[in-house]
Amino acid sequence: MEKRLKRLAGYIDRGLTAVAEELAEVRQQAERVAEVNACLNEATPSCAQRQAAFAELRQRLQAEAQPFTEHLAELMGRWEVGLFAGGDDLELPGDNLELERWFRQPKGHARRIHGRAHAGVRIVQEGPTLLLVLNAHESHPQPFTVADLSPYRDAEEPASQRETLHRRKVMRRARSTKQRPRLLAELEKRYQSSS
Repeated sequence: MEKRLKRLAGYIDRGLTAVAEELAEVRQQAERVAEVNACLNEATPSCAQRQAAFAELRQRLQAEAQPFTEHLAELMGRWEVGLFAGGDDLELPGDNLELERWFRQPKGHARRIHGRAHAGVRIVQEGPTLLLVLNAHESHPQPFTVADLSPYRDAEEPASQRETLHRRKVMRRARSTKQRPRLLAELEKRYQSSS
């Protein structure tokens, strides 16, 4: 047994010496990625400070003129807009797992409502208002009263949600063999009147 372990250790040592140059390069690349991660660490007091550190690191990486650092700086330029959107006020998910848990909650509501495994397209189409309703109990544990709900009496759904629901109705009519001819006639009439 000991002889086999020594032989295995020899194989590992020979493999490491064969790729020593590549491993050194990978270590340098990992250090650069760790620097990017440090800029995004929420231990820094404000979003503006993190954004300034991120921009400074991006410029420094561009100046190094190595293929990996240039590529990393290019990626950072693409990410910068979305990474710092919203500033410090938003309580955004910290990582992808937390983001998945956040999206799982409304899906769970929808599954319990209709008893099917698939959450359905309702979340996509009515999501902007549905998520707020489904998660209202988190910030308001007691039952809602008339006084709580009356400020929202005249609220309307967002334009994006209305457009989505309209597209859904049009597509349902387009799939129907009975409704399709009438829909095509309406669309043609609308097209001719706009020309």
